Amino acid sequence: MVAGGIVALAVAMGIGRFAFTPLMPLMLRDGTLSTAAGAEWAAANYGGYLVGALTASWFSTDPLRAMRLALLGVALTTLAAAGAGGGSTALIGAALRAAAGIFSAWVLICASSWCLAELARRRAPELGAWIYTGVGLGIALAGALAWLGGRQPATWLWLELGLIALVGAVFVGLRLQDRSMASASAATYASSGATPGARRRHLALVLCYGISGFGYIVPATFLPAMAQQQFPDPLVFGLTWPLFGLAAALSVAAAARWLSGWPRRRVWALAQGTMALGTALPLATQALWALAASAVLVGGTFMVATMAGLQLAREQAPANPTPLLARMTVAFAAGQIAGPLLVRALGPDSWAGWDALAWANATATALLVLTTAWLWHDAKPSYSPLRQFR
Repeated sequence: MVAGGIVALAVAMGIGRFAFTPLMPLMLRDGTLSTAAGAEWAAANYGGYLVGALTASWFSTDPLRAMRLALLGVALTTLAAAGAGGGSTALIGAALRAAAGIFSAWVLICASSWCLAELARRRAPELGAWIYTGVGLGIALAGALAWLGGRQPATWLWLELGLIALVGAVFVGLRLQDRSMASASAATYASSGATPGARRRHLALVLCYGISGFGYIVPATFLPAMAQQQFPDPLVFGLTWPLFGLAAALSVAAAARWLSGWPRRRVWALAQGTMALGTALPLATQALWALAASAVLVGGTFMVATMAGLQLAREQAPANPTPLLARMTVAFAAGQIAGPLLVRALGPDSWAGWDALAWANATATALLVLTTAWLWHDAKPSYSPLRQFR
């Protein structure tokens, strides 16, 4: 069960969502993609992720089946991306990345909903945190493949990642085939939605989650490209993305091991504050060590924030968490879209000595600090999120 969740999130997020980040510099190098087309591909994936978050509530009654189908969709769109590039195929590539974004959001929400509910039913909710290590492992795998194989054409890397995604989809399908929540039935997921008062109480939670998306997306999008400007060898600049993913996986594992008794808001606040340090560091210097440290700090916290936020949603809506999970993911996706849009809106000019990336990082830092303070202050130290499931 936990292994299936880990692999599902590794495929959906590491490949479906983030494979393009380490591959874009290689496609630019190969001349198969222009900078403008690359921005369109990235924006299409963000937009698809938003659409996926908006529509994930369709699968409240059968999240496991939706997760299987979406994983297959990630694999097929990744394989097909090998044949897309610049020129006449750029639009096809953008459409494929949009579809991959939709499928990725479905997997994240459905896997969170199904796995956390099933683990609670089995009286093992503390294991739920471990499934989120899959995101970092998937990012590290895709990044390592692009790093170590960066001297081969990017087309081959797309094919290799697509085959890995296909194997992962088959594994999840077989692993979870006979473990559906038959006892839960549709009645569990069809319970009444949140009241207007509850939705208002969730608003601050959703906003904080959206700021997490905004905070991490600028480093996640531009760190490899920033490193490439200083060190064009893919064996050097490509190291930033595996570090990002490895930090994500190890931080989630550490939180699952040592912070399981903490209130989820405190865990989230700790992650949000550390992420703020990571977004602030490139403002001081863009030396390679600083970019690597930023990758570790941001990569090591964005999935802890994701894990804590989604677990908190599960606690607040235990009977039917999918709608709240979807709203939070919508906010996260909107934050991701807002980051690159802000960079583009500021343009190539400098303002008060800072370029667009610096201003985006400064904005993210300020918002992350504010939400860190709110989450920490709002937490109740005496409360253990595991008690209600025992």
